[in-house]
Amino acid sequence: MSTALKILSNTVAQIIGKFTVAILGLVSVKIATSYLSVAGYGEYTAIYSFLAFFGIAADLGLFTIAVREMSENEDDIPKIIGNILSIRTILVVLIMGVAIVSAFLIPAYEGTKISLGVAVASITVILTIMNGTTTSVLQAKLKMHKASIATVTGKIITVAFMLYIVFWGFPNDKEVGFYMLLVAGNVGALIMELTTRYYVKKYTSLKYRFDFGFWKQILSRSIPYGLALILNTVYLNIGPIMLSIMGTQEQVGIYGVATKMLEQFSILPLYFMNSVLPVLTKAIKENSEKYKEIIKYAFDFLCAMSIPLVVGGVILAYPIVFAISTPDFLSRLSEGYFGSDIAFQILIFALLFQFINVLFAFIMIAVNKQYRLLYINASCVLLNITGNIILIPQLGFRSCAIMSVISEFFILILNYTYAKKSLPFSLNFTNLFKIIFSALVMGVAVYFGQKFSYSFLQNWNLIALVPFGGAIYVAMLFATKVVDKNILAMLRGKPVAEEIQGQGQIS
Repeated sequence: MSTALKILSNTVAQIIGKFTVAILGLVSVKIATSYLSVAGYGEYTAIYSFLAFFGIAADLGLFTIAVREMSENEDDIPKIIGNILSIRTILVVLIMGVAIVSAFLIPAYEGTKISLGVAVASITVILTIMNGTTTSVLQAKLKMHKASIATVTGKIITVAFMLYIVFWGFPNDKEVGFYMLLVAGNVGALIMELTTRYYVKKYTSLKYRFDFGFWKQILSRSIPYGLALILNTVYLNIGPIMLSIMGTQEQVGIYGVATKMLEQFSILPLYFMNSVLPVLTKAIKENSEKYKEIIKYAFDFLCAMSIPLVVGGVILAYPIVFAISTPDFLSRLSEGYFGSDIAFQILIFALLFQFINVLFAFIMIAVNKQYRLLYINASCVLLNITGNIILIPQLGFRSCAIMSVISEFFILILNYTYAKKSLPFSLNFTNLFKIIFSALVMGVAVYFGQKFSYSFLQNWNLIALVPFGGAIYVAMLFATKVVDKNILAMLRGKPVAEEIQGQGQIS
């Protein structure tokens, strides 16, 4: 099997799994928004946004660094995973303890469900981070289809538990039901971790190890990237936290619907680049020109995934929010009421920049220059917080969305600049223009298709418009030769055109 096909199959397995999880995630949003009030869903969102700060601190970038280490030293996988397990277990238990105490000390959370909710939901974070540790073995082995099975299984359990709570367990007791929705997340995360461990044990043992010399070595590499991830999480989640303190829980709820939807897609570039990282690292280590083609194809793939999401998302924001929430979350512009669909239309541009940012960040990780991400993200946090302090009183949740877009664009410029300094590479901007053109053709077709189909299906025309737009977009990629015979031959592992071979194709 060609390297490109391994990367693609590993990524496709994750995308299929993530797509399934995304659908289940949207179902869970529908369940929660239908069961809770707008303010109640705001508290629900604030809990997970608050825990995200602490969760990423417990992660400390160890997943990505572990994948890189295991890719370079496959014989040492038992040693690497054993020590990473020990480090992460200690970190996550300590940091979740700090998170719980902190939540009870914040005056703005008094009289809300947030503080106790943080204590309950912290179990989900602990189990999810431990699952990420064991999953790193499957990522290094390019066996992420097994991790996808575990994730989907856990999510099915969560959604099933939520349905039980809403319709049978606590349909009239929403006070207890609120906390039980958080417990549902705990149960799903436990099933996911147990399933992942079952698969990982086929490749290596999972024994805690305490090689402190190795701890020092791995932490020296992961801490700069981990701090960068913490700062990244701060500017991504600071909006809901600042809204919960400076604004209202209703604003947090409206913003939370949009962010929950986009979360389902934001993980895709990480999945893809975690599949690319072992191959990219190896090519750089061997001083092979092959890495340049890996970067080119990665850039094309990330653009091809993200640009149609933006075009389609802007056009279909209203029916998308209608499908996964309730009318309380939709805009009523004639009344001057801005809903989750407006937040979605703004935030989806941040998603575009985030997709491409991941590539340049991983280039720096591959060449062990991840410390540069620390400076980039630190400056972005200051920009985001300053902008939100100024704009939240006037714009509410729209301030958070706008500052997220500005922050991601700012990071894109800096990540690209530093990546180019770290490693010489070039990008195929001709393909970028073709991808944009293909997405715009799709957008025009969807726009007029929406107008035509609304009289028959109303906002449920989304069900027909998404596959209709997807088919047009894929056809345009072939028509514009973004996907050509060379790429198809490469993915099949066959020789490709001479000019591509001369450039060092992925093989």
